[in-house]
Amino acid sequence: MDHYKHIKPLGSLALLAAFGVSCGAQAAGAFDPESKWMSGDWGGTRTELLEKGYDFSLEYVGEIAGNLKGGYNDDKTARYSDQFGLGAKLDLEKILGWHDAEFKLAITERSGRNLSNDRISDPRAGQFSSVQEVWGRGQTWRLTQMWVKQKYFDGALDVKVGRFGEGEDFNSFPCDFQNLAFCGSQVGNWVGSIWYNWPVSQWALRVKYNLTPEFFAQVGVYEQNPSNLETGNGFKLSGSGTKGMILPVELVWSPKVNDLPGEYRLGYYYSTAKADDIYEDVNGQPQGVTGQDFKSHSSKHGWWVVAQQQVTAHNGDANRGLSLFANFTVHDKATNVVDNYQQVGMVYKGAFDSRPKDDIGFGVARIHVNDDVKKRAEQLNAGSGISDYNDMDFVPLQRTEYNAELYYGFHVTNWLTVRPNLQYIKRPGGVDEVDNAIVAGLKIQSVF
Repeated sequence: MDHYKHIKPLGSLALLAAFGVSCGAQAAGAFDPESKWMSGDWGGTRTELLEKGYDFSLEYVGEIAGNLKGGYNDDKTARYSDQFGLGAKLDLEKILGWHDAEFKLAITERSGRNLSNDRISDPRAGQFSSVQEVWGRGQTWRLTQMWVKQKYFDGALDVKVGRFGEGEDFNSFPCDFQNLAFCGSQVGNWVGSIWYNWPVSQWALRVKYNLTPEFFAQVGVYEQNPSNLETGNGFKLSGSGTKGMILPVELVWSPKVNDLPGEYRLGYYYSTAKADDIYEDVNGQPQGVTGQDFKSHSSKHGWWVVAQQQVTAHNGDANRGLSLFANFTVHDKATNVVDNYQQVGMVYKGAFDSRPKDDIGFGVARIHVNDDVKKRAEQLNAGSGISDYNDMDFVPLQRTEYNAELYYGFHVTNWLTVRPNLQYIKRPGGVDEVDNAIVAGLKIQSVF
């Protein structure tokens, strides 16, 4: 999420101070803890490029997870997954004289393995969340962002077009936790067949209008193309394979409560692509009994609520203090495996005076499986005559999965944050027979 600050004119003394800070920033060498970048300011070249409108970045996220207890397979092991992101953000007003316009390009690469797949979940059912959120969508290179944004009417109207994902603008949420149930756009986690979160991109248009300084409305049109999910299509630009469109709309309110920031989002999505029923066949009968083709629906839909609010300042410092958050999503019961999801939690920044930039986070999430999914599994098992869970042809019965995470974020330098965490997964995949799991994790975030 981009943040913009309005800077007031400075007096002569303030200008001298700002010049001194600027010179200090330019002098930052590699591994300087006060620098924004691990590689430093390149002898001042990086700051000069920024002033001319060129912002280049290389970011890294690495996640380690080890199973301490429980899960489908309790053999102790650890898994590592990571992501590199190479990006360029261009201020087109400075570079081309194109007023209030910018361009963004990002290429990502993911690699590694996921403990959720290897130890935590029954492979016949999978885990709905993931203990390593950075894993997924193909361990490969992808074109993740390629868009142009233009503002009109003194910034009131904001139009973005190109290739990007829904979660950049709609149902947006930070990604400091390592468990997927607390990271990023949650709609994309539970309707992932149509809503493609980072790092997948598709052709899209987003229009936002700022009604007041605290309130804006936005609508979007996104290509719904399942072929974009394929590992070999990370740089695909053609529209072949498109099934329809996904149309999100959202209202966003960003009030100050006791001079502390908050953000509240209410949204709805509608997919124009055909979607299979999860229970009924073409004749309206239980598909698990008849074995006929699934009934087809002309669309798919759902809605969400996101709330984030800072509620305290630490000793009068608004940059520190307690913030609360909550996420709720509801999905089409006829076509979606997960029909509702809830999440609540907190983050405290700067709890200790000796570590003012550290943060502590805790969250709990509930992922509810559509009752019709369990009913169909029961019918399939009855039809095959298999009642033993340990028989690999048995279809597991799925109900509700719970996830919890506690982390402590060490702000090691301005370019490196390390977050050890402890996760608890109750009924992975919503399967009662799978033991509840305890997972130790470590998330590393760095800017080069």
